[in-house]
Amino acid sequence: MGTRSKADAKVHLEVTSLSDEELVHCRAALEVEMRKRGLGFSVGQIGESLVIEHFKRTPGLPKLLRSPIGTKNVDALSRNGERYSIKTVWNAKKTSTIYPDPNSKEKQLFEFLIIGQLSNDMALKNIYEFSWEQFAEVRSWDKRMNAWYIGCSTKTLEKGKRILAQS
Repeated sequence: MGTRSKADAKVHLEVTSLSDEELVHCRAALEVEMRKRGLGFSVGQIGESLVIEHFKRTPGLPKLLRSPIGTKNVDALSRNGERYSIKTVWNAKKTSTIYPDPNSKEKQLFEFLIIGQLSNDMALKNIYEFSWEQFAEVRSWDKRMNAWYIGCSTKTLEKGKRILAQS
């Protein structure tokens, strides 16, 4: 996954030759086309798509389906009904937040948390899977956001199951 194809290398060379103005127009056109196709443009959306596709095409992993938009803390579902929360990390030291149930801070929100780490070229380089129990063991509380997160130190990530290792 982390290697570039010949097409990727060609696009990279063409992009590097653009002027600043051409690059801005290129980005705008790319964003418009991605919206038309229903493709995510944020780091989180890109990571979710890459993780779901990795699960779909990897034998032995559950086939994940994207959950309905607006589903709290759940980004994908397995065919067995297991709920997956997917967090993407790119140049960050912690995941984005996971908001607890307003009535019970300890209520189980999902069966698995997936952390997808992206390389600088937005390719998946690592995937870690945490059961709810593992998540509860390693999570930290963000007082400002009133929500949970996981720090992305090697020590913490090694407490999960490594599904993909490219680094």
